[in-house]
Amino acid sequence: MTTSTNEASLFVIFGGTGDLSRRKLLPALGNLDTEGHLNPRMRVLAVGRRPKTDEEFRQLAKDALGQAGLPSERIEATARRLHYQVLDPGKPEDYRTLGRRLYDLGREHDIPANYAFYLSLPPRAFPLAVAGLGEAGLNQPEGWSRLVVEKPFGKDLASAEKLNALVHQHFQEDQIYRIDHYLGKETVQNLLVFRLANAFIESSWNRERIDAVQITVGENLGVGTRAEYYDHSGALRDMVQNHLTQLLTLVAMEVPSSFSARAIRHEKIKVLQSIAPIEPANVVRGQYTAGELNGQAVRGYLQEDGVAKGSQTETFVAIKLFVDSWRWQGVPFYLRTGKCLPAKTTQIAVRFREAPVGYFKQMGCNQDTADVLTIALQPDEGFIFHLDIKMPGAPLRLERIPLRFNYNEHFEGSLPDGYQTLLLDVLNGDQTLFVHSDEVEGSWRVYAPLLDNPPKIYNYAAGTWGPPEADSLAIPERDLWQKETV
Repeated sequence: MTTSTNEASLFVIFGGTGDLSRRKLLPALGNLDTEGHLNPRMRVLAVGRRPKTDEEFRQLAKDALGQAGLPSERIEATARRLHYQVLDPGKPEDYRTLGRRLYDLGREHDIPANYAFYLSLPPRAFPLAVAGLGEAGLNQPEGWSRLVVEKPFGKDLASAEKLNALVHQHFQEDQIYRIDHYLGKETVQNLLVFRLANAFIESSWNRERIDAVQITVGENLGVGTRAEYYDHSGALRDMVQNHLTQLLTLVAMEVPSSFSARAIRHEKIKVLQSIAPIEPANVVRGQYTAGELNGQAVRGYLQEDGVAKGSQTETFVAIKLFVDSWRWQGVPFYLRTGKCLPAKTTQIAVRFREAPVGYFKQMGCNQDTADVLTIALQPDEGFIFHLDIKMPGAPLRLERIPLRFNYNEHFEGSLPDGYQTLLLDVLNGDQTLFVHSDEVEGSWRVYAPLLDNPPKIYNYAAGTWGPPEADSLAIPERDLWQKETV
């Protein structure tokens, strides 16, 4: 069991009885507790609108931890850390009551005034909670105060700027942890190690060796119960502006001066500032219609409950953009995401340039494909490198084969969930994998023209890889991002 290194603290979950808390946050904290990463005196205070006793909340949490697969003895141990406080985000006096409860828990368990506030709240309640914490003085306790913010962080550039201004009235930037759970995945973190610890990779990570980069996030489900929210958002806001763009910045950034939050964020911001204006011809939006997915009939987006009649919200988007930097000049970056696609997959495909001379073509060998590195984030995490080899015997023939590395096969046990990694970073005060305010605004700025003047929308049948009009906005090796897994 690993020994904890973080200070004793109180971890406060706003929306503590909600879906995210039950499915992700409580199991993540339970796993951290099981692995010995939590300070023995650390306590969790769930905050919600409905009155509950500590024991009533603990029972709810035990059910969630059990469903997440924690052993019964560890469930009981984690449950002893849990407490509950009723709070209405719109009532200032409730924040003063919260402050008194934190003080009492601190005295009872010998915890200094170190507070982490996780806002698992709907967007409309977020400003109320930030202002309430600030006005109650919980942003500046005797110890430290950290604010964890879930997406969406704004719905466009103007709202993001307004939200940042509000947060900065009460919290400094070094107190704010804007969370993107994709950045907590082991493979995303290993992308930096893969580049910087292997000289032959970093020396090839540029326009002279790389022909194109594609980032794909495919979802094999429709909008489901999120239809009403999604219809006001769409794929561009829901996925591209945050998840895909964060992956893009990590792929395209220059080598940071150090492996620190400040240095890495600085390089990511430079990437956003270097993205050329996106040509409308390089964007295809799509919306799924009725089809078949995993052997089941699927109704179209316009037939989903909660979707406005005649909605022009996109459920698919493909974009080709360019990063105007010395390293990447002329290299297309393809961003693709959609719902009701054939498979759930998140991957980064890096296509290397072909050899300057087709040496083996004169001998009748097919050498029309390039070497491709695929970085898989889900459902299985790992790397695949596709390259050509000679097939045994005569005549001379070439075959492209995959060299695979799968995390689950090489390392014992399952990989930590992204939230598990990120919550531990919050407790340790490490902002490396969290998003800076300049990144948020820079990303919205890139896509603002597409939101102001959205391109035409095309239909695609559920169970296909998007509208045919988007086929040109992808690397040529379709089998790699449609079928290949680690």
